[in-house]
Amino acid sequence: MTQQIQPLAEVFGFLVSDLSKKADRYRANRLCPFNNKVPSCTKDKAKSPLGVCSIYHKGKPTITCPVRFREEWIIADDAASFFFNESTSWSSLTEVRLNDINGKSAGNIDMVLVAYDDDGKVKDFGALEVQAVYISGNVREPFERYMRNPKDQASADSAGDSYYPRPDFLSSSRKRLAPQLLFKGGILHSWNKKIAVAIDKSFFSMLPNITQVSKSEAEIAWFIYDLVLTREKGEEQERYHLKKVDEVYTRFEPAPISITSPNPGNIEDFIKLLQDKLEEQIETPPVNKTIERPF
Repeated sequence: MTQQIQPLAEVFGFLVSDLSKKADRYRANRLCPFNNKVPSCTKDKAKSPLGVCSIYHKGKPTITCPVRFREEWIIADDAASFFFNESTSWSSLTEVRLNDINGKSAGNIDMVLVAYDDDGKVKDFGALEVQAVYISGNVREPFERYMRNPKDQASADSAGDSYYPRPDFLSSSRKRLAPQLLFKGGILHSWNKKIAVAIDKSFFSMLPNITQVSKSEAEIAWFIYDLVLTREKGEEQERYHLKKVDEVYTRFEPAPISITSPNPGNIEDFIKLLQDKLEEQIETPPVNKTIERPF
């Protein structure tokens, strides 16, 4: 697929080029097809939701909404296969608050998978975190423009606009993923509970390498998903569908360290920068003025 000039890949669950009656209905009613907590999209603003599920990056869709990962609850099945034995009875709970020893919130766990016995008593659990990608630039501007006229805006050229939205992988990893693992993950790890991370393929490819282990040794399972363009039975048009493309198993402790550790450049380059700035300062010294009677 070539580089897209229209930055939006999916709006309210459908391709921006999809003008079918079903796609029009979802756009008109601001609906979410991916198991949101309510039928409508609630991203950003409940009354005026930002219904962008994914944007294009190098010609491929990148998931920017965490609810997008809930398609057919594939992520829950995959996480359960890591947490529990095949015969285990389990259910899933979303947005579960996690407190530290002082009762202060360490944040909400996106999804907790709970194993229970024949009497319905909890006997085990695991935590699933969903990691969509932050956006740099202004995604609402092309979204609002598209919503005013989907037919004309589906192929609009926005590439030269100053607000052109792009995935911000660095901020997504250091400001969201790493803190999630450090704080919520740290509590779960102290309880010897496993963690699963659902993550976009493009996002995972930008993370530093983390030493892999076998599934039986793993404390974190990284389930890597991509959006694949297919036309499934009963659908009028092709749509992107969530597909697991890989799974990676790691220990807990190396993960946040690897994500937050910088990849240092050459110290000689930094010294050269200092030298250039020093010489510039010597050549044009600052003008110091004394202010008499400042009060």
